[in-house]
Formats: sequence, structure tokens, C-alpha cells
Amino acid sequence: MTAKKGVTPSQMKKIALGFPEAHEKPSYGKPAFFVAKKFFTRLRAEDNSIVFVVDSMDTRDMMLELDPKTYFITDHYKDYPAVLVRAERITQDELRAMLDRRWRAIAPKKLVKALDEKPKPAAKKAPAKKAPARKIMTKARARRRALLPRRA
Repeated sequence: MTAKKGVTPSQMKKIALGFPEAHEKPSYGKPAFFVAKKFFTRLRAEDNSIVFVVDSMDTRDMMLELDPKTYFITDHYKDYPAVLVRAERITQDELRAMLDRRWRAIAPKKLVKALDEKPKPAAKKAPAKKAPARKIMTKARARRRALLPRRA
């Protein structure tokens, strides 16, 4: 089963604020998300896209070439290593993965290390199947068995 495409503003906010030390504050008069004092991401209400800062112009250009229906830029972003992501074309898991990459690039290194060393919550295990009950050999059963002819 594939995950449902499309991320709502409330889902985006919940995912962004789920990262350690992420917080919301205005950036140029628009709501945005930061980690420490560094820009993390924001939702552009004017075209329902998410600003995603990448590690290089080459990465940005590759994303634009690979999937122009999902990734695009405006003139404002043409000289920046950032891409706009159409929110209706990605899943929540894809957004979380993209933001995880950005968070690791800008979060304080001690925080990244602490998160990586933190034990992962154990996955819920399925209840163990019970072993089939063994038949208990009673004395009466043992006698009957001894009296039965043995198979060759």
C-alpha cells in the first residue's frame, strides 16, 4: 500500500515542529520554522509549496530535472540552493525524510549526536505464538503403546 500524497499545512507544521529544538517564528512577515537560529523550512501559502533548502545548486538542479511537477523555483530562489516542493505531490513520510536531511545539516552537532545515540523505541512485537501443547504420556497410554504392534 502506498502512502497518500498531499501534505496539509497542519501536517507540515506538526512534522516540522517534531524535530528537536525546532520552533516557529516569522521570516519576512511569513510563518517559518527554525532550528537554533537557522532557517529550517516554511510553507508558501501563495502556491501551497514548501521551501526546502538543499546542500548545493547541483542537487537543486537535479531535483528540478527529475520531477518538475513536484519541484520548482521562482525568480526569488534562482540564485539559492533551495527548491520549492508542491505539497500536494509528496507524502508525509517524504516530507519527514527531506526535513530530517535539512535538520541534520543545521542542528547543533551535539544535538544530532545525542539523537543518534538515543535508543530507538522498540518496535511492537507480535505476540509470540504458543508452542503446540505436548501430549503428556500417562502410564495408561504408555502401556497401550507398548502393546500395539510396531510399524516397520
